[in-house]
Amino acid sequence: MKKWFIEILEGRKVEEYREIKPYWTKRLFEENGSPRHYDIIVFRNGYAKDAPMMKVEFKGVKDGEFMGKEVYAIQLGKILETENCERLWKLEKELKK
Repeated sequence: MKKWFIEILEGRKVEEYREIKPYWTKRLFEENGSPRHYDIIVFRNGYAKDAPMMKVEFKGVKDGEFMGKEVYAIQLGKILETENCERLWKLEKELKK
């Protein structure tokens, strides 16, 4: 969703939430239950070849709550790289006027 993408990009959103389901458990944890290690997370806003993209430092995962549901709260660090984000920033600034 564009709103959350922009909030991560601007540093206001520092956690990304995922439902506790087998799909995410398998990707975030080893079979023995220990957390998997990742260096980065790649976020894309759309499927187009030139869709906005950012690489964000992965700082770990912990249990959390979002909208009354238990979730995995993925901890986000620094924005390491962006591509094709200029038009999103421009649109966001125009909407704030």
